[in-house]
Amino acid sequence: MMALSLESAPVETTRFEAMRHAMVASQLRTNAVNDPRVVEAMAKVPREAYLPAEHRAIAYRDALLPLPGGRRHNSPLATGRLLTQAQIQPSDRVLLIGAAGGYAAAVLALLAGSIVAVEQEPALAALARGALAGEGNVEVVEAPLSAGWAAAAPYDLLIADGAVEELPDALVAQIRPEGRVLTGIVDHGVTRLAAGRRSEGGFALVDFMDIECAELPGFRRLRKFTF
Repeated sequence: MMALSLESAPVETTRFEAMRHAMVASQLRTNAVNDPRVVEAMAKVPREAYLPAEHRAIAYRDALLPLPGGRRHNSPLATGRLLTQAQIQPSDRVLLIGAAGGYAAAVLALLAGSIVAVEQEPALAALARGALAGEGNVEVVEAPLSAGWAAAAPYDLLIADGAVEELPDALVAQIRPEGRVLTGIVDHGVTRLAAGRRSEGGFALVDFMDIECAELPGFRRLRKFTF
């Protein structure tokens, strides 16, 4: 049995590598994920390593994947478009909201200077810590997603790897003036990707792509009562 296990491991690795390169060719390059650094990073990072074991076989599907706690994992295209639009610089200090199992943080580790990856689901935070153990420029923080991590602020860039109804002012305030914000947004049940910059006078987001996006918990807009 041990010999079979040892022989099958390279086969499994080769299979995942083939699926990863197919993802880059058919899902990313054909849909405006055209920043060479982002494409190269996503071609290197083994997405399957950042998913629960029972879902690794479907790691490269162009779809949202199930995660513990009722969460879902963003598709490669949604994550790739967010990272492309972010125009990430090697010196950037990044606040990642919705770390899940650590995949987006692992890609960011190849692109940015430092990353604080926030995850509130204990099982996902534990998975991310284990999978990212060798990444010296990534800190995984277990905390409410909507709270961010003010202890390490200010950041140059905020990326929410999922969709929200709105970003709390206290979270946006953790980004330096003129810092960038990339997120998915939920509007009447439709999800889109959006980008913005924080200024001293305010903050606004502009949509740039309609796409199915994993909704993140804790970002509901306050409902107003009508009579």
